[in-house]
Amino acid sequence: MDTIQSAPVKITLTAKKELLKLFETSHQEAEKFLRIGVKGGGCSGLSYLLALDEQKAGDEIHDVEGIPCVINPAHAIYLFGMEIDWKEGLDARGFVFINPNASATCGCGTSFAV
Repeated sequence: MDTIQSAPVKITLTAKKELLKLFETSHQEAEKFLRIGVKGGGCSGLSYLLALDEQKAGDEIHDVEGIPCVINPAHAIYLFGMEIDWKEGLDARGFVFINPNASATCGCGTSFAV
């Protein structure tokens, strides 16, 4: 059995509500986790990855505010201390990433540099 690690990220209550809706509407047969990670690309060099996914070899399992999450350990250094929020306003709608490790972010808020 996999060990649940303490999470390097936080999820706000508003983001948790939206994520739970995604889990409810996802009618997948396999057990799904919220994958939190980074990938190369975007205006600033790295982009955030947030998706429903299956656990892969090497992933760490985290329980973040009751949301089952998987994170590739190589991504954790970019995510440590990050907060995922949900905004619903005139200036922003969707998931917002507040990352203390980012030295620069793009205008859309989905890519960053370290």
